[in-house]
Amino acid sequence: MIHLQQNLRLEQRLTPQQILLSTLLQLPLLSLEQKIKSELEQNPVLEEGEEEEEVNTEELTSDDQEGDEQVEEELKLIEENEQNNDDYDKEELQQAQEDTDLENLLNDDEAFEIRVPRDRNQEDYERPEVHVSTLPEHLLDQLHILSLNEKERAIGEYLIWSIRDDGYLDQSVTLENVAAMFDTTPEKVESVLKKIQRLDPTGVGSRNLRECLMVQLEEQGKQDTIAYAILRDHFEEFKNKRYEKIMDELGIDKDTLKENIDIILKLNPKPGEEQFELRNNYIVPDFIVEKVDDKFVVSLNDWNIPPLRISNTYKKMLLDKKNTDKDTRQYIRKKVESARWFISSIYQRKFTMLKVMEAIIEKQRDFFEKGPEHIKPLIMREIAEMIGMDISTVSRVVNGKYVQTDYGVFELKYFFNERIENEDGEEISTRKIKNRIKELVEAEDPHKPLSDEKISQILKSEGFPIARRTVAKYREQLKIPVARLRRGI
Repeated sequence: MIHLQQNLRLEQRLTPQQILLSTLLQLPLLSLEQKIKSELEQNPVLEEGEEEEEVNTEELTSDDQEGDEQVEEELKLIEENEQNNDDYDKEELQQAQEDTDLENLLNDDEAFEIRVPRDRNQEDYERPEVHVSTLPEHLLDQLHILSLNEKERAIGEYLIWSIRDDGYLDQSVTLENVAAMFDTTPEKVESVLKKIQRLDPTGVGSRNLRECLMVQLEEQGKQDTIAYAILRDHFEEFKNKRYEKIMDELGIDKDTLKENIDIILKLNPKPGEEQFELRNNYIVPDFIVEKVDDKFVVSLNDWNIPPLRISNTYKKMLLDKKNTDKDTRQYIRKKVESARWFISSIYQRKFTMLKVMEAIIEKQRDFFEKGPEHIKPLIMREIAEMIGMDISTVSRVVNGKYVQTDYGVFELKYFFNERIENEDGEEISTRKIKNRIKELVEAEDPHKPLSDEKISQILKSEGFPIARRTVAKYREQLKIPVARLRRGI
């Protein structure tokens, strides 16, 4: 039986504008530039450039005056929203940064444009990169001068293109699969692989660290050395630094062991890195914090963000009902609204980021005044409550963003850390505890490294009630190995 039923429920849904703003907040500077370029390509209404003259609606004629008035009202609504956004932006910006010239970032009343300070004397060119051969190119050049038949050369090329950036053969590639692919035997494939491993850099194409190091010793003619025997017969003991067991089984003393361990440590564990790296990854800070007259001034490092506007050409087409059909005007209307959302979201992103950074400076003033050793406990909820925003918004701003300070470039996550109380009831940042653990490890005797329990006892004697398990957790976060693996000979 069909019947009607009424239900009352409360839902919370994100508008397209909120989704767009959340997406932009998560983007670091370089990703934002790519996003803007992508939007400029996809939305023909959105333009990059300086302000144009305003559309003169009086010069446009139309057969349907009532329809024109409706379109004009829509354009007026867009411009009013633009004006409101501009007013709101100025108020927010003034609160976030009173002593800077960031008001130049704001757009004029009738143009969707980001006024960004830029150095007009700066040369608009990028320094050309010096060509560096990639690892596959370097290996293929050497492979083609070896005495190989056609099938062996094809196998070699396949293996070379299966080598990872660190110089090791991809784990998914097996000799059996390659042999079946080229209708040959695994022994033949391994023969080609061994020839590749002896190309420059030596050891490239190895399947594991042990094989890589052994190949390098073989090329040096050290197959009969104790170092080679250690890798061949006692690799697990060497990896886990069980030196006493190696000395007992090989019948050698500590000096001989140390001499051969030094030979192994001079080998290259990752033959594909360094000189074959295409380019270094540089951190581009999103914020720059400078001290001016006892005040910290925050600026966004977004000078490369282009000025944006909505094209007057499309505004005219939207008004010109005589020469523009209904479907076209509907399409333009959607694109104009999309462009307005996008530019408004960029504004909101800018001011939200400034708010968060200003709040971090206020909470961590000792850090910016005296240095990293004076960092205080801080959680994101404190910043969210301080600026009147949700904690998820703060998290998006912090994620993947960096700030340039007088003490170096730091990730924004660096300023957030948990807190503990010392014996005097004083709140101490966990970051300070981690720094202390790092100092203890760096100063320890390599022959008798400190255990987690010993580090815990030292910290307790200094007034930090830290359990052994907490020390182990912080040590792992600092990527410090256990005491057994830190022990020297």
